[in-house]
Amino acid sequence: MWARALAGIVPGFLLSAGLVGLLTWSLPGSWQGTLVPGIVAFFAVWIGVMAASFQFANGKRAWACLSALALATLGALWVLQTLRWIE
Repeated sequence: MWARALAGIVPGFLLSAGLVGLLTWSLPGSWQGTLVPGIVAFFAVWIGVMAASFQFANGKRAWACLSALALATLGALWVLQTLRWIE
């Protein structure tokens, strides 16, 4: 149980940051206009990810899936920023 909880906290934090970053940076307009709604949405998404981490069969699977998803979302943000599709 503790491994799944930590998976929801550590890679879940990074996954939530990546998801909210992809959402807020893809919206039209400046990113400064989406900063406060993004921060508010981040906590809701993070709580959802932490709750979802308990749905995995064991802690190893939760760490692997959430870490892979976090790397994918943060990598997508990095690629989009490198290509200057988002700023």
